Amino acid sequence: MKVHEYQAKEILAKYGVSVQPGIVAHTVEEAVAAAEKMRAENGTDLFVVKAQIHAGGRGKGGGVKLARGVDEVREKAGAILGMMLKTHQTGPEGQKVRTVLIAEAVDIAREYYVGVTLDRQRSMNVIMASTEGGVEIEKVAEETPEKIIKVWVDPAIGLRPFQARQLAFGLGFEGKAFKQAVRFIMALYRAYEETDATLAEINPLVLTDQGEVLAVDAKINFDDNALFRHKDLAEMRDLSEEDPLEVEASKYHLNYIKLDGNVGCMVNGAGLAMATMDIIKLAGGEPANFLDVGGNANPETVEAGFRIILKDPNVRAILVNIFGGIVRCDRVAKGIVQAAKNVEINMPLIVRLQGTNAEEGQHILEESGLEIETAILFEEAAEKVTQALAQLQD
Repeated sequence: MKVHEYQAKEILAKYGVSVQPGIVAHTVEEAVAAAEKMRAENGTDLFVVKAQIHAGGRGKGGGVKLARGVDEVREKAGAILGMMLKTHQTGPEGQKVRTVLIAEAVDIAREYYVGVTLDRQRSMNVIMASTEGGVEIEKVAEETPEKIIKVWVDPAIGLRPFQARQLAFGLGFEGKAFKQAVRFIMALYRAYEETDATLAEINPLVLTDQGEVLAVDAKINFDDNALFRHKDLAEMRDLSEEDPLEVEASKYHLNYIKLDGNVGCMVNGAGLAMATMDIIKLAGGEPANFLDVGGNANPETVEAGFRIILKDPNVRAILVNIFGGIVRCDRVAKGIVQAAKNVEINMPLIVRLQGTNAEEGQHILEESGLEIETAILFEEAAEKVTQALAQLQD
């Protein structure tokens, strides 16, 4: 689960992470009121108006504007709110801005990057830091990897103070700022670990002209499987920022990710789903989605899966690929038949069933009287997808 920048900052502040002061606003009037409040409290008259969407690159897309005075806050907030903000992470259609963060501008002396995530290869959390703040870490890793400092945290021991000092030294902090940086890194890691986050990223972390170390941007992603332990975090979910089909799929506990292809696929198991998408591409098609019905598939979830796939206007054919281990093929077959009767499937449907009760499942499909192409081998399923797409093009 992703959250907005302002939400990430609220969470981090609770753990003692120093963040740039700001107030969230949903309307121009709220943005002006926020600026007036900060001016009255702190005497500041220089603000930053920041679009709040679940995507990076907001500044390059025109979603972050400097405002000199309250009147400019009104002007800039009015321009950003409601805009379709396009960044390298939103796609060509962009993302509608419904919320802005009015933040106090800070005098930046230096910019840095600090992030925490899981290194799956080492089975340890890793803290990455770089002097190249404000730049995508992927670009730094590709062009100047020597500028990235990494520290791995032993899960049995946790982050030790000397490791935080190592990172602060590596970034070149000195004196009072060095001590602040060490505290910052320790607090950031604690927030990451205790909230069951999968990513905690500060880009940029800044050193101000006044010698303060603070986060002017923040990104946190959380492990969906751990949200039952964090009801307060789950309430921060913004469904308007997510694909409607993915939101609907989550209601049925289906793992669905929309792609740009023309072949809908329904599979059980992430590994088999990846292999199925590969074979669709080898067959000359393009996968339209990743849809894992999991090990507890039943007629209701299968029908829900079909409804979600069919809502994608780009889908021209559907491939169902089930390996019955925990899930029984006959239950899936019943779900397919039920779905075909309740949902209008007006396109080629290819079904491959293997594993537990595969023969029973095959028999159910054959006796259904429905127009369903069945397959036993992976290669056979791929050929039938190719044939179906070719016939549609003729």
